[in-house]
Amino acid sequence: MSDHPAAGVRQLWIVVLTSLWIATVCNVALWRALARLPGLSAGQAATISVALALVIALATAGLLSLLAWRWTLKPVVTLFLVSAAFGAYFMMAYGVVIDPNMMVNTLQTDLRETRDLLNWSLAGTVMVLAVLPSFFLWRQKVRRTGMARQALSNALTLVAAGALLVVVTMLFFQSMASVMRNHTQVRYLINPLNSFYALGSVAAKPFQRNESIVLPLGQDATLGASYTAQSKPPLLLLVLGETARSGNFAINGYNRPTTPQLSQENIASQRNAWSCGTSTAASVPCMFSNFGRAAFESRPANSEGMLDVLQHAGLAVLWLDNQAGCKGVCDRVPNVSTLQLKVPGLCDGGECLDEVMLHGLDERIAALPAERRAKGVVLVMHQMGGHGPAYYKRSPPAFKKFLPECTNNSLQNCERDALVNAYDNSIVYTDHLLASAIGWLKTQEARSAPAMLYLADHGESLGENNLYLHGMPYGVAPDVQKRVPWITWLSPEFEQRSKVTTACLKQQLDAPVSHDNYFHSVLGLMNVQTSVYKPALDIYAHCAKQVA
Repeated sequence: MSDHPAAGVRQLWIVVLTSLWIATVCNVALWRALARLPGLSAGQAATISVALALVIALATAGLLSLLAWRWTLKPVVTLFLVSAAFGAYFMMAYGVVIDPNMMVNTLQTDLRETRDLLNWSLAGTVMVLAVLPSFFLWRQKVRRTGMARQALSNALTLVAAGALLVVVTMLFFQSMASVMRNHTQVRYLINPLNSFYALGSVAAKPFQRNESIVLPLGQDATLGASYTAQSKPPLLLLVLGETARSGNFAINGYNRPTTPQLSQENIASQRNAWSCGTSTAASVPCMFSNFGRAAFESRPANSEGMLDVLQHAGLAVLWLDNQAGCKGVCDRVPNVSTLQLKVPGLCDGGECLDEVMLHGLDERIAALPAERRAKGVVLVMHQMGGHGPAYYKRSPPAFKKFLPECTNNSLQNCERDALVNAYDNSIVYTDHLLASAIGWLKTQEARSAPAMLYLADHGESLGENNLYLHGMPYGVAPDVQKRVPWITWLSPEFEQRSKVTTACLKQQLDAPVSHDNYFHSVLGLMNVQTSVYKPALDIYAHCAKQVA
């Protein structure tokens, strides 16, 4: 290769070829989605695909032109290719889209969850779409150009790309606008611009909402009349489920015996419960807040939540986590993670089974402040539950009731029946966990009035309409990602002090409820009096009124 200053590849050609590669090969998920849209003929889908390919190529070229300098172009192009390759794989393999909520979920993913996503299909996709083109790129010598001349070239490229982008948009505006308006998920398939937009949106959040402060909530909280001269303090266990589909619970009408142990307990299972979001990062902070789904995203600043209010009232609170953290809701209360536990039989293979949260529970409660324990205790257990894609890891051998099961985290390569088997086995194990928790609570009845609420953060897609996992934008997410189980178990002692009976709850199991009700229902059940409590949103209040 010549050392002459004019030798080498022009930056413009690298920008053009990269933009075309990304706009075509790296956007297969987008082309596939357009071809499957209802109401579009093959000709219309092809026309919109060509228009969007031009838009993506021109927008990418415009962005790359800003950094098309000799020493920056290769790293920037490599970043674009790697982002596009990872985005292409996850959108193609699981049918997900990449929006700000998905980006938050990605950034909060821990090592265990990341490990479950790694497979040879991912490696092959990244190799073809990013590694090989990057290898070819880095072998090329970029032509040396003077600063002034390169600045002029970059500016002309940016202006030309912008002008052509305006022309293409105007020519195809009506068709593209109609698709984007009626199928909003399409805009989150534009790769890798979707990832850059989502990352920018997440980065801008601190400027949109003051993240440096936490507004106080419910500091006026006091304990109600049921605590006066009580002989047995309440003990409420809140089990926060993970990735649980309400429709896959036999107690909710599923035609497979996924909940044999709960079926033997006197419980009330709400069959029409809906989540606040479609991911842990979205749902958990929302369900523990008093805002409700509609107002949660637009809140002016971070605020304390349910656990803080319970603690303000004087109760002992403890969060046990077998997941990727509490998303901020347990930051101001005692909390324990299972990540460092090494319990034989429960923590083999690099992660712990959910039953580990019951291990040594008496000692953990005893370590809480005695004056608070005397008033009452609220425990939260955050499950690993049915977290995918490695569903087969979520149940030990004794609870693999449905076989064969999918043991591949490339879900699209699994037989549908085997995939459902693996997921349903995770529900069988959740059933065992909840029944075991109830069994433990019954052993506490001599000195407390125990109760349990189980509510999942979101559901899951298992291949319906070629969608897998969860995290779709709420407005377009299928019901299976939003409909969640809500189960209540009350001991006789707790029924007596709360005036809420399981028999009463069973009369309204099909009534619509949601995460919006959770904050107020827990406060009402624990008889915590505060100005932020809304009886109209307490799903247990009507039963207490009937008795009163």
